[in-house]
Amino acid sequence: MESSDELSRLRARLAAHLEDRDFGFNPEPGVVDEILGAMIKRREKFGEYYCPCRVVSGDKERDAKIICPCVYHVEEIAERGFCHCRLFAS
Repeated sequence: MESSDELSRLRARLAAHLEDRDFGFNPEPGVVDEILGAMIKRREKFGEYYCPCRVVSGDKERDAKIICPCVYHVEEIAERGFCHCRLFAS
């Protein structure tokens, strides 16, 4: 189970990423908590905060693209108003 300290650190790291952006966390706090919890479980299993909606291949170079915030989130938010896992939304 994720610790509240790790959850707070992850939330703060991602909040820093959101500064000066035209999008933020999903407005539903429960959704954000669920996604962050899934990311913590992925860090425990795979060693990185991989996006929970993407498949980890085991190829470190390829998988670097899906460490949150993944390389796809800005384009997805521009197109749909939210990223694939719905952690971030406009």
